[in-house]
Amino acid sequence: MSDSRRASSVSSDIGIEALSDRLRNSVRPEMNKPDFRELDLGSPASPLRTVPTTSSSSSSSGSLSGRNGAPKSAELSGSVESSPSPSPTPTARAPFNRSGGSCVNSPPPSNAFPTGNICPSGRILKTGMASRASKTDVLGSGTGNYGHGSIIRGGFGTIHKPTNLRGSLMAAEETQKKKEMLGNDPEELKRTGNENYKKGNFAEALNLYDKAISISPGNAAYHCNRAAALIGLKRLVEAVRECEEAIRLDPRYVRAHHRLGSLFLSLGQVENARRHICLPGHQLDHLELRKLEAVEKHIEKCNDARGASDWRSVLREADAAIASGADASPQLFACRVEALAKLHQLDNADSSLSKVPKIESTASFSQSKIFGMLSEAYVFFVRAQIELAHGRFESALAAIERAKQIDCQNVEVSVLLNNVRLVTQARTRGNDLFKSERFTEACAAYGEGLRFDPSNSVLYCNRAACWYKLGQWEKSVDDCSQTLRIQPNYTKALLRRAASNMKLERWAEAVRDYEALRSEFPHDTKAAESLFHAQVALKKSRGEEVYSGKFGGGVEIVSGLEQFQSAISSGTSVVHFKVASNIQCTQISPILDTLCTRYPSISFLKVDVEDSPAIGTAENITTVPMFKIYKNGSQLKELVCPSPEELESSVRHWAI
Repeated sequence: MSDSRRASSVSSDIGIEALSDRLRNSVRPEMNKPDFRELDLGSPASPLRTVPTTSSSSSSSGSLSGRNGAPKSAELSGSVESSPSPSPTPTARAPFNRSGGSCVNSPPPSNAFPTGNICPSGRILKTGMASRASKTDVLGSGTGNYGHGSIIRGGFGTIHKPTNLRGSLMAAEETQKKKEMLGNDPEELKRTGNENYKKGNFAEALNLYDKAISISPGNAAYHCNRAAALIGLKRLVEAVRECEEAIRLDPRYVRAHHRLGSLFLSLGQVENARRHICLPGHQLDHLELRKLEAVEKHIEKCNDARGASDWRSVLREADAAIASGADASPQLFACRVEALAKLHQLDNADSSLSKVPKIESTASFSQSKIFGMLSEAYVFFVRAQIELAHGRFESALAAIERAKQIDCQNVEVSVLLNNVRLVTQARTRGNDLFKSERFTEACAAYGEGLRFDPSNSVLYCNRAACWYKLGQWEKSVDDCSQTLRIQPNYTKALLRRAASNMKLERWAEAVRDYEALRSEFPHDTKAAESLFHAQVALKKSRGEEVYSGKFGGGVEIVSGLEQFQSAISSGTSVVHFKVASNIQCTQISPILDTLCTRYPSISFLKVDVEDSPAIGTAENITTVPMFKIYKNGSQLKELVCPSPEELESSVRHWAI
């Protein structure tokens, strides 16, 4: 037997186990290393190229070469640092269809080799199984790993899942190598981070910059790029620290200086901003310079207006400074709050206080000032004023003591601290005296507190309560009115003034105050009852006939024309014209009982037009249910088949 025939016979006896062993050996790197340079999958970290450790390009905004030995890096325009990408190495393999769809080869020759035996390098493994390759070979729908187990046995139009393990192993090995290459190359991490930054994926960009910094912490560009990502995430203080670190690593790093200057400008720190924007020996960013000058001008005007107690101008200039570029400045937002409080817009001031940006202190901020006060202390200074104005004395004391710790030399802080302490003591002493029913002494204690804080609405309202208890209702009205000038929505002051006016028999003024309370608290029964009695007293004082002097007297059933005309002749009346057998009338009738309780100043009547046809004819009732509203005998409004909401809305309108 010839040598070739003997080899063929031996080869045919090789079983599945032997074939598997050969395939495993062919995968082992030391036996048959794949030539990855022939396969370009288009990865950002493609193993085709040797990744450079340093970049040859320089900063487009002025980054200088030789920064403390850090590698030079090109920059993203206006955003982050980037490195140029090396041109891809051309591939040597014959082209395949890489569109992701199925690719079909022309039928192979009869001696086609079995699945999985074409290597990436193009070499053919001989297994001695050529006699079995009688069917056409079909390429399956792969994901780009062509040549690694993608040739499938079967008919020309038949696609089967590959059973070869080698392709999967090769793909996993390649993916792992790419991950390792990306994870160990800070420039590649930065480049990928830049791509994410451009797409607005700031969190992912930050993560990649962090990884680059962990590998190369001395690279100033990585810290500057990290600052850009932090700005995108609105983490400004952290961004300041990163820019400062970049400048520490490379003091002549222009991009980091400009970025830090912009951050300081946004935070309203014009002196710090000027130091970095106007960097000696380098070209100015004229746009940033104009913004800096505008913010500085408005802050100066704000300072002058504040010194003159021109609080409307203070508010206007603070808004202008924020709009000019200092849009993250806690001090300017706090300045708005202070101006609103001085203008007696306490509700607006209180809501604006919650919108003041919360910026933690850093070494850069510690010595910056606004209005002659350390910036951080000013925010606590303003907070103390708002807390004091709202009667939150303990919170006010805590805030001003914190301001004193930060800026112990400032005169304004010292004066306010002294006043807050004295006002808090006066209020506590007054409350204790009031509880002991020593009302005259309590009046004096509250008055002492007002000497140190003449705009404290809480002390005025508390003193009004003392005057009321002492029967000095005129003084009570005066203190309540002063309270409401400072804080117009102070409900307790409105209620005390109404009660004092009732004692002084100033019915119209009492009705006005109780109506304001009813408007704010429409379902408050006590306010409704007080309003009812005030209205009854007012009608009697004018000589008007009072139909009912009892609060919540219920709905009156009217059956005669003369009774009807008498009932609607005085005050406001709501009349329900109905028919007992009508379902809609039956459904809406209970609503009238509810409205009677809610609006006791209005008379509510019911008329059955079948039982009282004369009233129906006189009032031209053709449809039921029908409601009519009268005032002093004159019809104001007519509602045909209204919804409960529509009916109450009309009643409320004529009750106020």
